[in-house]
Amino acid sequence: MRKIRLFIASSLDGYIARTSGEVDWLFTDSDYGYAEFFAEIDTVLMGNKTYQQILGFGEYPYKGKKGFVFSQILQGEKDNNVEFVGGDLKSFINRLRQSSGGDIWLAGGAQIIHYFLKHGFIDELILSIHPIILGDGIPLIARCKIETTLKLKDVFTYDSGLLQVFYDLKI
Repeated sequence: MRKIRLFIASSLDGYIARTSGEVDWLFTDSDYGYAEFFAEIDTVLMGNKTYQQILGFGEYPYKGKKGFVFSQILQGEKDNNVEFVGGDLKSFINRLRQSSGGDIWLAGGAQIIHYFLKHGFIDELILSIHPIILGDGIPLIARCKIETTLKLKDVFTYDSGLLQVFYDLKI
Protein backbone atom coordinates (compact mmCIF):
# COMPACT_ATOMS: atom_id res chain seq x y z
CA MET A 1 0.00 0.00 0.00
CA ARG A 2 1.24 3.48 -0.88
CA LYS A 3 2.12 5.79 2.00
CA ILE A 4 0.54 9.21 2.43
CA ARG A 5 3.10 11.67 3.73
CA LEU A 6 2.38 15.14 5.06
CA PHE A 7 5.48 17.27 4.34
CA ILE A 8 4.75 20.76 5.61
CA ALA A 9 6.21 23.75 7.41
CA SER A 10 4.88 25.63 10.40
CA SER A 11 5.81 28.48 12.66
CA LEU A 12 6.93 27.66 16.18
CA ASP A 13 3.41 28.42 17.37
CA GLY A 14 1.84 25.97 14.89
CA TYR A 15 0.67 28.10 11.95
CA ILE A 16 1.15 27.01 8.34
CA ALA A 17 0.32 30.45 6.92
CA ARG A 18 -0.65 33.92 7.96
CA THR A 19 -4.40 34.59 8.28
CA SER A 20 -4.23 36.03 4.74
CA GLY A 21 -2.70 32.77 3.48
CA GLU A 22 0.72 34.34 2.93
CA VAL A 23 3.79 32.21 3.56
CA ASP A 24 6.39 34.95 3.14
CA TRP A 25 8.06 33.94 6.42
CA LEU A 26 9.19 30.52 5.11
CA PHE A 27 12.92 30.03 4.66
CA THR A 28 14.07 29.65 1.06
CA ASP A 29 17.81 29.68 1.73
CA SER A 30 18.19 25.90 1.54
CA ASP A 31 16.47 22.76 0.29
CA TYR A 32 15.84 21.27 3.77
CA GLY A 33 15.40 17.75 2.33
CA TYR A 34 12.73 18.78 -0.17
CA ALA A 35 14.47 17.42 -3.31
CA GLU A 36 14.99 13.99 -1.75
CA PHE A 37 11.37 13.90 -0.54
CA PHE A 38 10.05 15.09 -3.92
CA ALA A 39 11.92 12.28 -5.70
CA GLU A 40 10.13 9.70 -3.52
CA ILE A 41 6.60 10.80 -4.36
CA ASP A 42 4.68 10.58 -7.61
CA THR A 43 1.33 12.00 -6.53
CA VAL A 44 0.40 15.31 -4.87
CA LEU A 45 -2.87 15.92 -3.01
CA MET A 46 -4.16 19.29 -1.83
CA GLY A 47 -7.22 21.34 -1.13
CA ASN A 48 -8.50 23.89 -3.61
CA LYS A 49 -7.45 26.92 -1.53
CA THR A 50 -3.88 25.63 -1.45
CA TYR A 51 -3.96 24.93 -5.17
CA GLN A 52 -5.22 28.43 -5.99
CA GLN A 53 -2.51 29.95 -3.80
CA ILE A 54 0.19 27.86 -5.51
CA LEU A 55 -1.01 29.06 -8.92
CA GLY A 56 -0.51 32.63 -7.69
CA PHE A 57 3.21 31.93 -7.16
CA GLY A 58 3.83 31.53 -10.90
CA GLU A 59 4.64 28.28 -12.70
CA TYR A 60 3.05 25.15 -11.23
CA PRO A 61 5.86 23.55 -9.16
CA TYR A 62 4.77 19.89 -9.26
CA LYS A 63 5.00 19.13 -12.96
CA GLY A 64 5.68 15.47 -13.67
CA LYS A 65 3.66 14.37 -10.65
CA LYS A 66 0.03 13.23 -10.71
CA GLY A 67 -2.03 15.92 -8.98
CA PHE A 68 -5.43 15.78 -7.31
CA VAL A 69 -7.23 18.76 -5.79
CA PHE A 70 -10.14 18.23 -3.41
CA SER A 71 -13.10 20.42 -4.36
CA GLN A 72 -16.80 19.64 -4.21
CA ILE A 73 -17.57 22.46 -6.67
CA LEU A 74 -15.00 21.53 -9.34
CA GLN A 75 -15.14 17.73 -8.93
CA GLY A 76 -14.71 15.86 -12.19
CA GLU A 77 -12.93 18.73 -13.92
CA LYS A 78 -9.27 18.85 -15.01
CA ASP A 79 -6.79 21.51 -15.96
CA ASN A 80 -3.21 21.27 -17.25
CA ASN A 81 -1.89 20.34 -13.79
CA VAL A 82 -4.46 18.43 -11.76
CA GLU A 83 -7.76 16.58 -11.57
CA PHE A 84 -10.42 17.87 -9.19
CA VAL A 85 -11.91 15.28 -6.86
CA GLY A 86 -15.05 15.49 -4.73
CA GLY A 87 -17.83 13.25 -3.56
CA ASP A 88 -16.81 10.12 -1.67
CA LEU A 89 -13.28 11.09 -0.63
CA LYS A 90 -12.75 8.01 1.54
CA SER A 91 -13.27 5.66 -1.40
CA PHE A 92 -11.05 7.79 -3.64
CA ILE A 93 -8.22 7.85 -1.09
CA ASN A 94 -8.47 4.11 -0.43
CA ARG A 95 -8.38 3.36 -4.18
CA LEU A 96 -5.40 5.69 -4.63
CA ARG A 97 -3.50 4.04 -1.78
CA GLN A 98 -4.15 0.59 -3.26
CA SER A 99 -3.01 1.60 -6.75
CA SER A 100 0.57 1.13 -7.92
CA GLY A 101 3.04 3.95 -7.62
CA GLY A 102 5.30 5.84 -5.26
CA ASP A 103 4.47 7.67 -2.09
CA ILE A 104 1.72 10.29 -1.98
CA TRP A 105 2.31 13.84 -0.72
CA LEU A 106 -0.47 15.55 1.17
CA ALA A 107 0.63 19.14 0.54
CA GLY A 108 -2.15 20.94 2.46
CA GLY A 109 -4.06 22.94 3.44
CA ALA A 110 -5.55 22.97 6.88
CA GLN A 111 -9.04 21.66 6.03
CA ILE A 112 -7.82 18.67 4.06
CA ILE A 113 -5.14 17.91 6.67
CA HIS A 114 -7.91 17.82 9.28
CA TYR A 115 -9.95 15.43 7.12
CA PHE A 116 -6.97 13.11 6.60
CA LEU A 117 -6.12 13.11 10.32
CA LYS A 118 -9.74 12.48 11.29
CA HIS A 119 -9.89 9.42 9.04
CA GLY A 120 -6.41 8.08 9.81
CA PHE A 121 -5.07 8.48 6.28
CA ILE A 122 -1.69 10.07 7.12
CA ASP A 123 1.17 7.59 7.49
CA GLU A 124 4.05 10.02 8.04
CA LEU A 125 4.41 13.64 9.11
CA ILE A 126 7.51 15.60 8.17
CA LEU A 127 7.25 18.95 9.89
CA SER A 128 9.72 21.78 9.31
CA ILE A 129 9.37 24.14 12.26
CA HIS A 130 10.57 27.64 11.44
CA PRO A 131 11.98 29.74 14.30
CA ILE A 132 9.28 32.39 14.14
CA ILE A 133 6.20 33.08 16.22
CA LEU A 134 3.42 34.44 14.04
CA GLY A 135 0.88 34.94 16.82
CA ASP A 136 -2.02 34.26 14.48
CA GLY A 137 -2.71 32.49 11.23
CA ILE A 138 -3.97 29.27 9.74
CA PRO A 139 -3.24 26.45 12.20
CA LEU A 140 -1.58 23.23 11.10
CA ILE A 141 -4.13 21.33 13.15
CA ALA A 142 -7.47 22.99 13.72
CA ARG A 143 -9.01 22.86 17.15
CA CYS A 144 -10.79 19.57 17.03
CA LYS A 145 -11.35 16.42 19.01
CA ILE A 146 -8.84 14.26 17.18
CA GLU A 147 -6.29 12.40 19.26
CA THR A 148 -3.47 10.84 17.28
CA THR A 149 -0.39 9.13 18.65
CA LEU A 150 2.86 9.83 16.84
CA LYS A 151 6.14 7.93 16.91
CA LEU A 152 9.27 10.03 16.52
CA LYS A 153 11.50 8.67 13.73
CA ASP A 154 14.12 11.37 13.28
CA VAL A 155 15.05 14.99 13.96
CA PHE A 156 17.28 17.30 11.94
CA THR A 157 18.49 20.70 13.05
CA TYR A 158 19.85 23.39 10.74
CA ASP A 159 22.07 26.41 11.30
CA SER A 160 19.16 28.63 10.24
CA GLY A 161 17.31 27.54 13.37
CA LEU A 162 14.88 25.34 11.44
CA LEU A 163 13.97 22.09 13.16
CA GLN A 164 12.67 19.21 11.05
CA VAL A 165 10.90 16.32 12.76
CA PHE A 166 9.79 13.03 11.25
CA TYR A 167 6.90 11.11 12.79
CA ASP A 168 5.06 7.90 11.95
CA LEU A 169 1.32 8.07 12.56
CA LYS A 170 0.51 4.41 11.89
CA ILE A 171 1.94 2.70 14.97
